[in-house]
Amino acid sequence: MSKGDRARQRNNARRIVEQQKAAERRRRVTIWTSIAVVVVLVAAGLIGWTVLAQQDKATASKLTVPPGVVDDGTAWKVGDGPVTVDLYEDFMCPICHEFENQTGATIKQLVQQHKITMRYHTVSILDRSSNGTKYSTRAAGAAAAAGVEGKFVEYHDVLYANQPAEGSNGLTDAKLIDLGKSVGLTGDTFTDAVSKHTYDPWVTTVTNQFTRRGFTGTPTVVVNGKQLRGPNEGVPTPQLLTQAVTQAAS
Repeated sequence: MSKGDRARQRNNARRIVEQQKAAERRRRVTIWTSIAVVVVLVAAGLIGWTVLAQQDKATASKLTVPPGVVDDGTAWKVGDGPVTVDLYEDFMCPICHEFENQTGATIKQLVQQHKITMRYHTVSILDRSSNGTKYSTRAAGAAAAAGVEGKFVEYHDVLYANQPAEGSNGLTDAKLIDLGKSVGLTGDTFTDAVSKHTYDPWVTTVTNQFTRRGFTGTPTVVVNGKQLRGPNEGVPTPQLLTQAVTQAAS
């Protein structure tokens, strides 16, 4: 082998060694970069969890849970049938109003026939649509005050009959109190609860539970733990609800 060939071999060997070292350096950088990203994500998750926990704690410190609510203190129960129907609704939601107009009578019939236990979860995902007045929360809080007085269904129905437009200021507290009077809620207990927003923090708790359960829109209908979807924006028709209840009972 000539002297030139030996020199080329040594140069090739050094080049291979340098390439291997460079590859090792890149590998180490990649590993430490990945570790750093994981640490940042974990830290961000812990911070987010801490913030949420603090918010929940702050809400809990002001929380007055209405007597008589069920499902971990998040719903009003109506009826005693073997099939449980959960309805998540927002009193400013126009589609909820449409669902009530189409299916409300069917729900009442199924309750009267002792076929279902109806559980109403009043949430406030549309507070952002009332120009800062938090109408969804205030309406649900007023409905809770009505529920404490044994008038949840009556007040529930009159709220929908007088539903303000989405994007408006919503109804005033004075109007919410007047609507209560129209269904027999004339005492100071109801009036004070609405005026002082006694149950508004509870509505926030119900809404947080709604989110934790993976739901994102209203109305959401769940029959014996299974979400029921319909053809029109996912809203079940009276026929679909009746069929689902019949199947769940069989």
